[in-house]
Amino acid sequence: MSDLTHLNPQGEAHMVDVGGKPATQRVAIAEGRIHMAAATLEALRQGDLKKGDALGTARIAGIMAAKRTAELIPLCHPLPLTHLEVTLTPEPENLAVHCEVQAETRGQTGVEIEALTAVQTALLTVYDMCKALDRGMQIDGVALTHKRGGRTGDWSR
Repeated sequence: MSDLTHLNPQGEAHMVDVGGKPATQRVAIAEGRIHMAAATLEALRQGDLKKGDALGTARIAGIMAAKRTAELIPLCHPLPLTHLEVTLTPEPENLAVHCEVQAETRGQTGVEIEALTAVQTALLTVYDMCKALDRGMQIDGVALTHKRGGRTGDWSR
């Protein structure tokens, strides 16, 4: 097995060789928020958006993005996801929608990038579906919160 680096001996970017690593159960949880005006959040919660069900559409967009992460992120390994859960929760107290994604695989590399990609895409979808009401929305706090499995073991923020 090669060293786990994205640089080859010539110093050029390449995909890491994970062929010699054992396949193990791997889990990653990521989160983020989109902040918006009170009227926008209320329209979203009531289902009064002209584009339809923003939360349902964002959930599907997050799932689709996670499944295609290797096509979006250079040098990312394509992974067979065994489980993916995208949860979007309105937070009236924060004038926000919170997104949490749990991604799982049994493989030779982790699913952190898939979880983070799903969060970003789900929140961007909310933005897209609500932008006619509020172009000042802001996405923030996108971060990995937990990781389990693999060579480096468990980690929590």
